[in-house]
Amino acid sequence: MSERKRFCVVGDPIAHSKSPVMHSAAYRFLGLPHRYEAVRATPEELPRLVRELRDGVWSGINVTVPHKRRVLDLVDDVDPTARRVGAANTLVLSRGRVVAYNTDVAALALEITDLLPERRDWSRSRALVLGKGGAARSAVCALAVQLGVSEVAVRARGGAPEAFAREMQDLCGEARVVAEPWEPGPAHEARTSLVVQCTSAGMHGADSGEPLTQIVAWASLPPHAAALDVVYVPPETPFLRAAREHGLRGANGLGMLARQGALAFELWLGLPAPYGAMLAAIL
Repeated sequence: MSERKRFCVVGDPIAHSKSPVMHSAAYRFLGLPHRYEAVRATPEELPRLVRELRDGVWSGINVTVPHKRRVLDLVDDVDPTARRVGAANTLVLSRGRVVAYNTDVAALALEITDLLPERRDWSRSRALVLGKGGAARSAVCALAVQLGVSEVAVRARGGAPEAFAREMQDLCGEARVVAEPWEPGPAHEARTSLVVQCTSAGMHGADSGEPLTQIVAWASLPPHAAALDVVYVPPETPFLRAAREHGLRGANGLGMLARQGALAFELWLGLPAPYGAMLAAIL
């Protein structure tokens, strides 16, 4: 039997996390003795957990809100996947050094590709991202860098996020990243292939999500367009319900969650992750 390893996800709050169930299912599927835990940690406690990874207490750590950006200051090396987006969600111990990775970007790109499998070339496409937090950063990078979307528009509450758009433009190279007001734009939506919802709207414990549905001119979106919501509790948010009512394809954040977890699994263990088993455990 292989050596038993300990992994965890660190955040605050953390009780809602599905990562322990998902990773435990992967270990059972492959007959591995490993353990995965959820650890609530304040910003003041985060350095201790990184030290514990370096000291071998943990074999790998996932990082969730609110620590994804802060943790970059605590590691030894930052992989390009995390440097580009300015946030990390996976910590790996490599030759005694803690390396920060970001698997959210690749996971989002995979999920978008699965949602719109017929679209082979994104170079003439436009996408709309709602929000300007960590999930929005990952979404913009996934769209602009991984998929090659030619134009990514960003709308955020509190006004048009010009500074955020400029920052992401600098990170995303040739793609055009533009800021738009927090209001529907029928003429823009007519050219949009995908809307990605990256706020907490509609999540259990957050706002109802109904006001956000008014920020998209749903009737103006092309019939081939799709909607992706990073929220997964509840499984259907007001955002996804509005998309469905307008005949559009939609997906919640469960697929992305399983994909980013599978990528972290592979970084830690060097084994192909049983993505199907991980997704089934959280559905």
